[in-house]
Amino acid sequence: MQQVIKPALLGCLVSMAIVGCASNEANTSPAASSANQALTQSAQCLQWDGQPITVDVANSFEEGTAVKDFYSGQMSTVYQGKVTFTPSPESGGLLLLESVTKQDDAFSWDSASVYFVMTDRFHNGNPDNDNSYGRSKDGKNEVGTFHGGDIAGLSEKLDYIENLGINAIWITAPYEQIRGWVGGGMRGDFKHYGYHGYYVQDYTVMDQNMGTAEEFKQFVDDAHSRGIRVVMDIVMNHTGYATLSDMQEFGFGATQEYDVPIENYLGKKWTDWSPGKGETWHSFNDYIDYGNRNEWVKWWGPDWVRTDISGYPNPGPSDLEMSLAYLPDFKTESDKVVGLPPFYKNKADTKAVEIPGATVRDYLVTWLSDWVREYGIDGFRADTVKHVEPEAWQALKLASNQAFQEWKQNNPDKVLDDNEFWMTGEFWGQGLNNSRLFDSGFDSLIDFTYQTELAKKGMNCLTDMQDGYQRYSDVLGKRDGKVLSYVSSHDTRLAYGSISKDLDQQKQLGSAFLLMPTAVQVYYGDETAREKGPRSSDKHQATRSDMNWDQLDEQRLAVHKHWQKLLQFRKRHQAVGSGQHQQLSAAPYVFERRKGDDAVVIVYAGQHAK
Repeated sequence: MQQVIKPALLGCLVSMAIVGCASNEANTSPAASSANQALTQSAQCLQWDGQPITVDVANSFEEGTAVKDFYSGQMSTVYQGKVTFTPSPESGGLLLLESVTKQDDAFSWDSASVYFVMTDRFHNGNPDNDNSYGRSKDGKNEVGTFHGGDIAGLSEKLDYIENLGINAIWITAPYEQIRGWVGGGMRGDFKHYGYHGYYVQDYTVMDQNMGTAEEFKQFVDDAHSRGIRVVMDIVMNHTGYATLSDMQEFGFGATQEYDVPIENYLGKKWTDWSPGKGETWHSFNDYIDYGNRNEWVKWWGPDWVRTDISGYPNPGPSDLEMSLAYLPDFKTESDKVVGLPPFYKNKADTKAVEIPGATVRDYLVTWLSDWVREYGIDGFRADTVKHVEPEAWQALKLASNQAFQEWKQNNPDKVLDDNEFWMTGEFWGQGLNNSRLFDSGFDSLIDFTYQTELAKKGMNCLTDMQDGYQRYSDVLGKRDGKVLSYVSSHDTRLAYGSISKDLDQQKQLGSAFLLMPTAVQVYYGDETAREKGPRSSDKHQATRSDMNWDQLDEQRLAVHKHWQKLLQFRKRHQAVGSGQHQQLSAAPYVFERRKGDDAVVIVYAGQHAK
């Protein structure tokens, strides 16, 4: 029989987890005392000799106000408009000045500090669920296998996250992923499971590797009790790939015909197959007959997805109709009424029920908003936003906001505030520019440009951030649509090892980043200088290494303490992340952030002269 190999499963081939010199010109009043002989200006950056710094704060704090450096705890009273402090040796030359009487601000998404956790790689709270659905290790570098992190592990680490100064946590999707694996990377050099949450199979049930519904409910409640909002990663663009495990268990797809049973090649449990001599993890495709139309329509079915398997409509050339990384593309734009996906008939544990008159979009919106209605999820981070029509995102936002209000009405003792449901999205390459998506349900979009344009500059010298700080503040202050900036990402690169090259640089990287006048996304381990994982033919997998709990020695704890100070300061003041930025002095570099009645003053004395 002629072998038909379609590229639909070569997710395989693109193993992406679909899852971003000091300026001396101050254009405001001089704020620093000219008596500051402690400062000199080098061609590279301000230099500071360790002596006290006197700063003019008359425009920010009234005469006689007791002012505190949040970093060191020192206090000084404003006299003749000035205060004098010596930056803590651990601060990297920073002073974080606030009124002594300042009380913590209420939460605002505009200035949120969001901790992005790849749940599977963070902390293992229940080893009993590590091998759910027959999932297994590869016995090598474990680049794309499940590592054991789960919802129970997140719950165990909530105190750590709270103490860090975080007020929102973004978790990878907890709903069920494909149960089996596909070949990973361009070379098929590793076994790739959906540990990252971007290969959905069933939105209506928890993935057993992540835990139980009861554990998830407890996690959300425990996070809320600490004032931490929960943001869930979601996908509406695509399904996960077909796998040997799911084909065998749910009765869809076809294998090649041989003179002997297919088990002679794949084994009794197909998912236990592994490459032989001359094969890679992609080679399982050689045993699959992608041309058997009658058997493949038993999977999602042609009314649900487009993919290049026989019996399905072909993907198109546009962003909205393409098959991203060969992943089957949901037909969210279709107005055709559909029933449940055919293979759900053989999936005993699904909670999906047929919705009369529903389209594909209607099902996805219902299934996703049900997580909000059931658990009180505060927000979504939407994946691959550019590949789904804006109308679908608008529908999701409206349904989720309604579900959020219903949850609040049903759980009045758990309500944190009167905020509406929040959505941020990944539109590849988005920066500070405006977007029509702000009119289609999104409160925020992920900022890809901070990492590429400002991160290294700010790390090398904080004074070089002035233009960037001013630009972000000016633009965002004039519009409702905000951004979520990051310095490390699972889809681009880790800052540590690529931007920062040592632990001191990782501290300085944090200084510039955490003082951004935006909401910020801290990728797990940014605060502890987490290192990249093993190399493979998919470079992004290395950004998803295990949280480095076992590396927290004195040097890394110093990095952690520095990031913690800045994050706690951000948490106290909305002004830091969403206030109006105004430079007060070039040497030392001094700026004010003001929002309403609250003002903070940040001073950068310079690099400690040696």
